[in-house]
Amino acid sequence: MRIGEVPAPPRPWEKPGENPRGDLPSPQQEEERLPPREPTHPPHPAVVLEAGPTTASSESMGDLHTRTYQLQDDETPYFTRTRAGALCFRQGTEVAAPKENGGKAGGAGEGGRPAAATGGYRKPLQVQQRRAFVTPKSKTRVTRGGRRLVKCVCRPGWHGPYCGVPTMVYHSNLPTKERLTPRETPRRVINAINVNHEFDLLHVRFHELAQAVDLFLVCESNFTAYGEKRPLSFLRLLLNGTYDYVRHKILYVFLDHFPEGGRQDGWIADDYLRTFLTRNGMSRVEGGRPDDVFVINDADEIPAREGLLFLKLFDGWTEPFAIHMRKSLYGFFWKQLGSLEVVSGCTTGMLRAVYDGDGIKLRRREYYTMPAFRKYENDTGHILVQWSLGSPFHFAGWHCSWCFSPEGILFKLVSAQNGDFPRWGDYEDKRDLGYIRQLIRTGGWFDGSLQEYPPVDPKEHMYAPKYMLDHYQRYRYLLENPYAGRR
Repeated sequence: MRIGEVPAPPRPWEKPGENPRGDLPSPQQEEERLPPREPTHPPHPAVVLEAGPTTASSESMGDLHTRTYQLQDDETPYFTRTRAGALCFRQGTEVAAPKENGGKAGGAGEGGRPAAATGGYRKPLQVQQRRAFVTPKSKTRVTRGGRRLVKCVCRPGWHGPYCGVPTMVYHSNLPTKERLTPRETPRRVINAINVNHEFDLLHVRFHELAQAVDLFLVCESNFTAYGEKRPLSFLRLLLNGTYDYVRHKILYVFLDHFPEGGRQDGWIADDYLRTFLTRNGMSRVEGGRPDDVFVINDADEIPAREGLLFLKLFDGWTEPFAIHMRKSLYGFFWKQLGSLEVVSGCTTGMLRAVYDGDGIKLRRREYYTMPAFRKYENDTGHILVQWSLGSPFHFAGWHCSWCFSPEGILFKLVSAQNGDFPRWGDYEDKRDLGYIRQLIRTGGWFDGSLQEYPPVDPKEHMYAPKYMLDHYQRYRYLLENPYAGRR
């Protein structure tokens, strides 16, 4: 690998030794083939600032960066009626067990595993949809006045009369929990991200959220945050079919210039990435409604699917909203205390009217200082109260900081913006791969400090996104410390 060249993206969907597209295996792939607790030490990369020969160029994208996207209504039958007449959210409602399970609720889990063994993990929505023929459970009681009340029977982790409120919302600070009602037509959810070389986490995001998100706005630039030229690696993967499983939901945003003053003040460049992503991307979205949901994340922030489904399917929540995320460093094995709370979303109507279509203004928590704040509140009749999905004890997503192989961390160091000081990529000793491996092993930071980490177990609730846990061997280097036991 050469500095200035993005590390070749890992291919977690391939078995070791397979590479059907003919590319040479990346250093990270070679490392993953070895036993996880006996990592190798590849040689240090040469310092050559140039793009690799297998990267895509701006000429190869054609009109991909100018195409528009027509939003469609989501016609998935998320809710169903019980025989007693209750309206219930399918995924959150207990169902009568099929006969092959011996009539016992729960029965066998996926892959023949006992239900108890999988109870801590979340089942994908498509699994629930396959069971649509099964009658959901409800219970009836009669009040003193003779009224007959019918309620859904909720599965663990789901709450409310419709069993559609996930625990992360139930334990949130949402002030309008008693006013939540299912929508007849689901909102469309738009998830906007800037991507550099977070390809593993990008695959996880797509697999984790594709059933809740209607459109992914993905912005890539041919400049690093520091202002150096970089190859369009995501574009190459998009064109060679890597993301065909979700390409129908991707709108590619290409940033072909570096903002003036961004080299001297890195925060200008950092903010401009989100401004351009939001304004360029949203200007190309057609068929939207003002109550559709806009969510902007960094590439290392992955919201939980259940939270986005709630926003999509229910009326009654306020805006803007933040997300409490589980914090971790280098991998999910170094869990940091507390949570990372980031203002991440609102309706597209509020994005345009209050934030002037600028995603960085949304992230700054300053909606009440915006000139159009009161006008939007009066025009819509909405009471704007910021709230957060989740809490410091009930996570609604994951933030995995610096979660790369040592080569990926090296690239992040040298491409970091010139504003978040000290800029560790400027120090030669910090760029040493052996030193970086040592940081991963100990959980230490570049300044020599070592924080305290609570003990963790991959089986604990919200340890990592379900897709990673279901493909444990492929993501082992992020789920277990690959250098534990080494000195």
